Parts: sequence; structure tokens; C-alpha cells
Amino acid sequence: MFTIIPSKVFFTKGVGRHKSRLGSFEQALRDAGIAQFNLVEVSSIFPPNAEIVTKDEGLTYLKPGQILFVVLAKNSSDELNRLISAAVGLAIPKDRNLYGYLSEHHSFGETEKSAGDFAEDLAAEMLASTMGIDHHLIWDEKNQTWALDDRILLTQHVASSATVEKSGEWTTVIAAAVLIP
Repeated sequence: MFTIIPSKVFFTKGVGRHKSRLGSFEQALRDAGIAQFNLVEVSSIFPPNAEIVTKDEGLTYLKPGQILFVVLAKNSSDELNRLISAAVGLAIPKDRNLYGYLSEHHSFGETEKSAGDFAEDLAAEMLASTMGIDHHLIWDEKNQTWALDDRILLTQHVASSATVEKSGEWTTVIAAAVLIP
């Protein structure tokens, strides 16, 4: 049996604009630095013991044309002045032998910060619920972390937002967690 468990993950985001929806998506992938790969969207599990690396480091492990698994949030519009956003949130338990969660969020009318915070909160809530302690999830304002009883989560997000600037032009925003085998 062939098993793929990613050992590294990096986060990226991008914005693209083009006369076609597909063209704007391609431009967003280029802006994010992942257009040269064959992307396969997967669900929301952050692998146990996976290392978070920078985008620059992550790209050094990859080759053009490679098949990559991604948790991808995307949004597109051609409605003039429409604000769009996409975000991926992350929540990892203190015990790194356990898996964490990645969440995707796509919205209209939300800033990058608001969409990112929502995705991050969503990932923390999903992780807490799998641990059976969702009613104990507490935001620690001072340390800017989620607390679960005595377990502290590492949480973060990547988000992108943009406003459609020209009539007849598509705008696409993406946010992605790229999983490296």
C-alpha cells in the first residue's frame, strides 16, 4: 500500500486579474508562486509532526509539473467594486504527534484580516471539537493564542483580499496550505 503523509507545509496567497475567470485564477496562482505545479485539492487535516516552512524554503523541495496536495481557498468576481477574500486557517495541538486542522474560508465584503481571523478561529474550533473539548476553547488575548484546558494551540492563517477594480475584468484571490511529501 502506498501512503503519502506530508512532512512539510508552507502557506501562500495571491491575487490575479484578467478578462476571464480562468485567466485571473492562473494569475493568482502565479502571484502565489504555485502556478507551475499540478494542484490537487484535499480536505483539512494538518499531518502529525509536519514542519511549517517558509514559502521560499518549501519551493526548494519542488519541481515544475510535480503533483502537489493543497488546502485551497479561492474566490472570484467580476462585479465592479466587489470586495472578495479567501483564507486558510491552521490549528495545531501542543502534542505534535496528533493531527491538526486547516480550514478554508471564502467570503465577500470581508477584509483580509477579518477573513483570516475567521479561518483561524474555525480551524481552532474544529480541532477542539475532535478533542471533545469545544466548550473549553478560550481565546487568550494577552498571548494571542487559543487555550484548550492545559493545551495551547498554535494558530495562524494566510489570507488574501482584493476589490474588483475594472468593469469586465475578473479578480481572483487565493490562499493555500501546500503539503510537501
